[in-house]
Amino acid sequence: MTSPAGHGTTSRARHGRDIAVVAFAQTRHSRRTDEMSEVEMLMPVLHQVLSRTGLRTGDIGFTCSGSSDYLAGRAFSFTMALDGVGAWPPISESHVEMDGAWALYEAWVKLLTGQSDTALVYAYGKSSPGELRDVLTRQLDPYYTAPLWPDSVALAALQAQALIDAGETDEPELAGVAARSRRDAAGNPHAQLQGEVPRGRHLVRPLRVSDCPPIGDGAAAVVLAAGERARELCERPAWIRGMDHRIEAHGLGVRDLTRSPSTRLAAEHAGLFERPVDTAELHAPFTSQELVLRRSLDLDTRVRVNPSGGALAANPVMAAGLIRIGEAASRIHSGDSDRALAHATSGPCLQHNLVAVLEGEPHAG
Repeated sequence: MTSPAGHGTTSRARHGRDIAVVAFAQTRHSRRTDEMSEVEMLMPVLHQVLSRTGLRTGDIGFTCSGSSDYLAGRAFSFTMALDGVGAWPPISESHVEMDGAWALYEAWVKLLTGQSDTALVYAYGKSSPGELRDVLTRQLDPYYTAPLWPDSVALAALQAQALIDAGETDEPELAGVAARSRRDAAGNPHAQLQGEVPRGRHLVRPLRVSDCPPIGDGAAAVVLAAGERARELCERPAWIRGMDHRIEAHGLGVRDLTRSPSTRLAAEHAGLFERPVDTAELHAPFTSQELVLRRSLDLDTRVRVNPSGGALAANPVMAAGLIRIGEAASRIHSGDSDRALAHATSGPCLQHNLVAVLEGEPHAG
C-alpha cells in the first residue's frame, strides 16, 4: 500500500529564488463549445494573460501545459494546442497529462533552478464531446475497480455517505455548501453556474444535482516570474511561499474516505500552518469534499473559502485546479488577500492533492 508520504515532493523556496504568479486569465466556462476547437478556445486566454504583463511569446523562457488525451479521444492531442502558443522559433516546452496545477508545479521547479526567469502555464479541457463520468473511470485501478465502471459521481457519493455515517455531516450541511458556492459565483463573470441553483433530485444518494459540479469546457493560463522580474511585470505579485503534492493509495478500500491525509501532509510541507491564511481556493468538485478539505486544512470561519464559487460553479476538467491557483493569486493582485491557500486535486475521492501557499507584499503604510 502506498502511504501519503510515499509519492510527494517537498520544494520550499527557502534556499531558492522567489517565484510569483504575475498574471492569470481564464475563459467564460460553458456547457458546450461545439463551435470551436481546443486551440480556438485556448488562444484568447493566452493572448489575454500575456497582454497583462506586456510579454510576447518569445519573451517566455519556459512553457508547460496540462490536459488529457482521454477527453479528446486521441493520442498526443496536446500537441495541437501548441499552435495556439506558437512553437516557432523553437521554445522550451513540456506537458503533463494532469490538471494544469501540476504543470504550474513543474514550471515553478524549473524557475527555481535558475534556468529561466519567466514561464507560461496553461491548461484546458473539453468535457462536452463524451460521457465524462465514464471517461473518469479510466483513473481507477485497472484490475479490480475499473472493470466495474464505478463513475466519479458514484464514488463521490460513497465518500459523502461515509461522512454522514460517521456523523460528520448531513444533507442540509451539504446543501449549505452548494448554496454558498453558487451565491459567491454570482460575482464571478467566468463561472458556469451563478446564483441560486435548485437542489434537484438525488443523482446518486446522498448527492443531489446541486452537490455535483457542472460539466463544461474551459481553459486557463498563468504567467510565473522570478525575483525582480516579477515586480517589473506585476504591481503586487502573488509570491509562491511553498508548494507540495502528495498521493494516497490507489485502492479505495484501504483508505478512510472521511479524511485526506495527503492534503494535510502537502499543506504541512508547503508551510500552510506557519501563519493563518485569509483566503482558500479549494478544488472540491463535490460539496462533501469541501468539508473533508476544510477539516484537513484546519480552515475556520475566519477564512474566506472559494470566493470565486469554486469547482461547484465551474469545473473544466484539467483546468479547474490551475484556476484555483489563479483565483487565489488574483485576490492577492487586487489587494483583497494577503496570504492565500490554493488546492488542486486529481483522481477519485481526493486521491492526489496539491497545496500552494501564496503571499502578497505588505501594503504601503
